[in-house]
Amino acid sequence: MGKRLNRLANETSPYLLQHADNPVDWYPWCEEALKRAKEEDKPIFLSIGYSACHWCHVMEHECFEDEEIARIMNEHYINIKVDREERPDIDDVYQRVCQLVTGTGGWPLSVFLTPDLKPFYVGTYFPKEDRYGLPGFPRLLKYLAELYRSDRAKINRQVEMIMNGLSMLEFKPKAVEGMDLSLLDEAAIHLLDDADMINGGFGSAPKFPNAMNLMFLLRYYRMKGIGKFLDFVLFTLNKMADGGIHDHIGGGFHRYAVDARWMVPHFEKMLYDNALLALLYAEAYQVSKDSRYLEVMKDTLDYMLREMVSSEHGFCSSQDADSEGEEGKYYTWSIDEVRRLISNNDGSNSSNEDADIFCAYYGISEQGNFEGKNILHVSMSIDALASRFNKSRDEVNAILERCRRLLFNARASRVKPARDDKIILAWNALAISAMVKGYKVSGDSRYLDAALNAVGMIEAKMAKGIRLKRIYKDGIAKIDAYLDDYSSYINALLDLFEVDPKSIYLERAIAYTEHMLQHFWDSSNDLYYTSDEHEQLIVRSKNPYDLSTPSGNSMAALALIRLYHYTHNEEYISKAESILKAYALHAAENPFAYGNMLNVLYLYLKKPIEVTVIDASRDGRELWKEFMPECIVLTISKDDLDRLEGIPFFSGKVSIEGKDLTAYVCKGFRCSLPLHSIEEVKRHILEEA
Repeated sequence: MGKRLNRLANETSPYLLQHADNPVDWYPWCEEALKRAKEEDKPIFLSIGYSACHWCHVMEHECFEDEEIARIMNEHYINIKVDREERPDIDDVYQRVCQLVTGTGGWPLSVFLTPDLKPFYVGTYFPKEDRYGLPGFPRLLKYLAELYRSDRAKINRQVEMIMNGLSMLEFKPKAVEGMDLSLLDEAAIHLLDDADMINGGFGSAPKFPNAMNLMFLLRYYRMKGIGKFLDFVLFTLNKMADGGIHDHIGGGFHRYAVDARWMVPHFEKMLYDNALLALLYAEAYQVSKDSRYLEVMKDTLDYMLREMVSSEHGFCSSQDADSEGEEGKYYTWSIDEVRRLISNNDGSNSSNEDADIFCAYYGISEQGNFEGKNILHVSMSIDALASRFNKSRDEVNAILERCRRLLFNARASRVKPARDDKIILAWNALAISAMVKGYKVSGDSRYLDAALNAVGMIEAKMAKGIRLKRIYKDGIAKIDAYLDDYSSYINALLDLFEVDPKSIYLERAIAYTEHMLQHFWDSSNDLYYTSDEHEQLIVRSKNPYDLSTPSGNSMAALALIRLYHYTHNEEYISKAESILKAYALHAAENPFAYGNMLNVLYLYLKKPIEVTVIDASRDGRELWKEFMPECIVLTISKDDLDRLEGIPFFSGKVSIEGKDLTAYVCKGFRCSLPLHSIEEVKRHILEEA
C-alpha cells in the first residue's frame, strides 16, 4: 500500500514534492495555512530548503519521515514547507533572523513563528535526538509547543527582542557624493589581504569559487597593470580546474569545497555557479590567451547543455549531491573499477599502462581520498607525467582523453543525482549571458542557439506583457518575478542584442526596465527586492549583497548604465549613479559581499567606451576575444545599421562606401573618425581606456 500524500503533492517544486509523502501535514506557503494558524491560534513551523541540499535530506529522513515526530508536529503546529529558490524573499527575511539569533545561517532553515509570522525560535538542522550540541527535534517541538500554550508572555518577549534586532539589521547605505578609482584600490587590497597564496581562492575551508570577486581582480589588473592581481586569479583558476571541485569526467563545477585545497567538494551542482564560472574562465582566456581556460569554459558550458537544459529549452536549477542515498556516489571511483574499465578495454599491456598513467595523473589510489573512494583531481603536471612514462605530451593527452571517455560512458550507466528541473528566471538569465560569452570567445554557434532558445522560452512561457514570472515548471509559470529576475534578464537581453542585434531584444529590455523602476524603486535611491505589488512580509527587504549570485541592485545598476548608452535616457544613468553611491563605500570596505557591484562600479568610473563595427567581412568579431570590460561593443552589418538607425547609440554612424569595415570608437560624447581595420580599433580603445 502506497504512502498517503500530503498537500505538497499538488506543487511543482521538486523540493516540495520530495516531502509530499511525509506523514507531516505540510502546507506550501499559502493563505489557507496562514489563515488556519490565526483561527486555531497555533504556532507555525516553517521549514525552508532546496532540492539539492544534503542536510535537508538528512533532516527529512530523520525527522519528517518519522511517524511519531509527525504526530507531534501535526498536533501542535501549522507546518509550512518553502523552496528557497521559489521564494527567496521569505528565505531572506528568516535567514537574517537566524544570523541575528545564532550567528550563522544555512539550510535547512527551521523557524518557529507566531500566527502573524513573527519568529520566536530559529535554527537550521535539528537531529532526531540530542547530539552535536543541538537539541533533539521532538524534544524541541514539545518544549516550544508547551511554552506557546502556557507562557505567551515569554514568547512575546522573544518576538519583540528578535523584531527589534531585525530592525537594527536593516541595511543603511553609507551614501557618498563623490566616487573615484580609489574605491577600487581599497577593495582590491582587501581582497588580496585574504588571498590564499598556497591553494588559491580566499580564506580557508569551506572554500567557495567567489567568481565575481575574481572577475573584479581581472578588471583591477586591466586598470593598474599590476601583475600580482592577474597572477593570483590565474593561480586560483588553475587550482580550481585541477581540484575535485571540478568534474573532470563530465565537466562543470560542484558548489564548493569542504577543504582549503579544492579537493573534496560538496557534490551538488548549481546552475548559477556554472554560469558564473564559465563567464570567469572566458574572461581569463580573453586576458591570458591561454587555451586551457577556454577549454574549461567549454566543458562547463557543454555540461550545462548536456545535463541542465529542459525539453522546453530552459535551464534547470541544480543537480543533487546524493544518488542512491549516498553523497558523491555518482562522481567517485575505486582504483579497481578504474583499472578494470581501462585495462579490460582491449586486454593489452598498453591498456594497463594507460591505467597507470590515468591513475597517476588523477591521484587515484587504493585508499582513496573520500570514504575509501577517489575524487579525481590533477596530482601532477602533463610534463612530469610524460617524463615519468617516457612519452610525449601529445601521447599522454591522447591517453587521458581516451580514458576519460571510457569513464564517462561507464558513469552514464549509474543512477544519476536527481535534477531540480524548475526554471528560475534570474539563474536562466545568468546561463544565457554565459552562453553568449561562450559564443563570443569560441565561435561555437551551439552556445548562441541555446541562448536564443532560452530567451524564446522565457518570452513565451514566463512573460505576460511587461510582467515576468520567477518560476516555470510543468507548464505552469508562477510567483511574480523579483528584482534579481528582472535585472539579470534585462542584462541577458542586452548581451544577446550585442551578438544578434535585433531591436526586439533592446525594446524588451527597455520595457522590463521601465516596469522595474516603476514597481521596485525606493525613494532612498535604490531598489527593493520585491515589487510594490508583491505579498507583504514582516519586512520588505533589499537583499543588497552579491553572494552566490549577483544582487538585484548591482545587476540593475549594470543594466541602467548599459541602457543609458543605447538610449541616452538621463533617468537611467541618474538612477544607476544613485545605486552606486548607496553601495560604493560598502563595496570598498567589504568587497566579498559586493563583487558584482565592484564590477559595475569599475564600468561606471572608467566611463564606458562605445564601439560600433559595421562589418561585411565579420573581422570585427575578433574584438569579442579581447578582454575589454569597459567597452560596449556592437558588431553589425550595414543592413543592421539601417534597421537600428532610430537608436541613439547608432546616431551619426555610417558605413563608408568601398570599405569592408567601418568602425567608430566613442567615449564621453566624442567619437573617433571612421576606422577601417581591427588594429586601428584596438589602438583607439587602448588610448581611451
